[in-house]
Parts: sequence; C-alpha cells; structure tokens
Amino acid sequence: MLSRRSLLLAPMLATATGAYGVGIEPLLHTNVTRYLVRPASWPAGLKLKVAVIADVHACQPWMDIERIGQIVQLTNALGADLIVLLGDYVAGHNKITAIVPDHDWADALGNLRAPLGVYAILGNHDWWADKSAQSLRRGPIAARLALEKAGIPVLENDNIRLTKDGKDFWVAGLAEQEALLGYSSGRYVKRGIDDLEATLAAVPQDAPVVLLVHEPDIFPRVPERVSVTLAGHTHGGQVRLLGNALFAPSQLSLTYCYGHFFEGGRHLIVSGGLGCSWWPVRFGMPPEIVLVEIQGQVS
Repeated sequence: MLSRRSLLLAPMLATATGAYGVGIEPLLHTNVTRYLVRPASWPAGLKLKVAVIADVHACQPWMDIERIGQIVQLTNALGADLIVLLGDYVAGHNKITAIVPDHDWADALGNLRAPLGVYAILGNHDWWADKSAQSLRRGPIAARLALEKAGIPVLENDNIRLTKDGKDFWVAGLAEQEALLGYSSGRYVKRGIDDLEATLAAVPQDAPVVLLVHEPDIFPRVPERVSVTLAGHTHGGQVRLLGNALFAPSQLSLTYCYGHFFEGGRHLIVSGGLGCSWWPVRFGMPPEIVLVEIQGQVS
C-alpha cells in the first residue's frame, strides 16, 4: 500500500520530470556520440571522421539562432574531415513562440567548416512546410534554396566524389522518402521522390560510399556495397524509458530507431538528432551531434 508521503510525492515527481523533459533536456544538453565502424568495403589506410547533424527543427524558443550557433561551434571543434546534415531544419511542431526564417537557420549552418566540406540532404518536414512545392508536386523547396544560398550543397538522389590521403570515396544523398502529402483512393498517403538506384548509379561498384538518408526505413534495401548509411528522422524516439523508445514514425523507424546497426555486412547509424517534433519534449534522449570514424578492417 502506498503511504501518504508517497501519494504526495508522486505528482511532484511527475511535474519535475515533465519540467525537465520540456524545459531542460531539449534546451541545455547537447551530447557528442561517437562511433567507430570498419566496413569490409572501406579501403585500408583511409581514416575518415564524419560529423553528423540531424533534425535541427529551428524554432523559438527551443532551437533559436543562438542555440544553432552553439551547435555549429561544437561541431566545428570536433575536427571532423567532413560534416553532413541529414534534414528537417524547419520546426516540426506548432508549440513555438516564433518560426526561425529559412535564411536565418541556413546562414547559421553556413558557418560549419570541415576540410572536405559540408553536404546536406532534406527531410520530410522541410518538404511538408513548403506549401508551394506541395501544390506543384515538385521542388526545389525553400529549404534547399536557403542551404545552397548559404554555400551548402544539397544532394537529392545525387552523389559526389571526395578524396582524402590520396584515396577516393563517395558521398551519396537520397532524396526524401515522404516528400509529398496527399490522398489516393480515399486514403491519406505520403509519396517519396527517393531513387536509390539513381543515387548510386554513378558510383563505381567497388568504390567506398557513405549514404545519407533522412528516414532509416530504406536500410533493408541498401546494397552491401554501401560502406555506411547515416540516418536521422527518429529523434531516437525523443522520449525513452529504460532505454526503450516509446514512439517512432513507422514500424521500420522503430526497428532502426537509434544507434549502430549491422546487418548482412551493412552498417547503419541513426542519430538521435537535436530538435523536437510532435511535441517540444525530450526525455532520456538528449540532443546529440554524432561523430563517426570510418576505418578499414584490421587484417
């Protein structure tokens, strides 16, 4: 039987936990989570550090320009060879005091610096927020234009060859898997503009490649020749109790909700991201920047 003291403390604890999840963890903590992966397809002697920023969801007061600037400084200080942005730059919920205009968050991210450059893909909220693109059923969307104006190339079903220590590798960016909203046969549907085959078509079969995707749902279709797939979107569940996510946008996103997955010789790393969607709360899943070190296998 619960004591009277327990009954009095329970609502106080619930209130304090809720206040932490809404007012502290989303705003103050930014972890750096590190992974080391050794894909079979990665060249011996090529060591690559990739910093990953996912799901910024710029808005006031939760992710204002000052906060984004702090994240940029922290990311730059990691000494990564390459920085990648995995989409969802715009607000993902309406529990905000003001939007952050596209050109403001893009200009802030434009201060990211890495020897091999900064590359971006787009997310579902970036597409959903662009009413003109939804009406026309095509891009380029406002988020892409803002990123490119800030000097950050955007990869949509496209790839680029980079070189480090005299060795080539490719970065490929998949277009959004849930870009367009609408109805089909009376059902609400989300239609993607992603084309995995086209994204990898120009990459030589035996070349090392890092694949950037927003949703991890595509992972079962990723061929083994892809060295590492980097994803965001899930926010790690955003609220985790006893290490378990309470919610994810889809069953596959729940399967690949957070962390490092290794299946059939393929590596997937899913970032917990930085911002919030649905509701401005994170609990047990602090905002994070991910640093991935990719090395060849030890013989």
